[in-house]
Amino acid sequence: MPAEKTPVAVHLDDDYPAYTMGRAAGVLGTTPAFLRAVGEAGLIEPLRSEGGHRRYSRRQLRIAARARELVDQGTGVEAACRIVFLEGQLDDALRVNREMRGKLDGRGTDI
Repeated sequence: MPAEKTPVAVHLDDDYPAYTMGRAAGVLGTTPAFLRAVGEAGLIEPLRSEGGHRRYSRRQLRIAARARELVDQGTGVEAACRIVFLEGQLDDALRVNREMRGKLDGRGTDI
């Protein structure tokens, strides 16, 4: 009687580096050179495979996609990367502000 094969659950979260450079460029509709430029600007830092090849996560692809939107509108790559970085910082600050306001509101304290 053959052994039953149980399906292996693969959990690919947003930070798992599942995309090769070529695949990532294809998903974004851009070139590997654009991904290298975004990496050189410090916006994203792809992980490396054992062979040294760049690997990108879904989160990194979303960030690179936002940079590409800005570049497509005429913004330079380095400026686009800076804008996306600052947008991320603003989102983080707004989230922390909401959390703090929620804690203060729960305690009945005026701001």
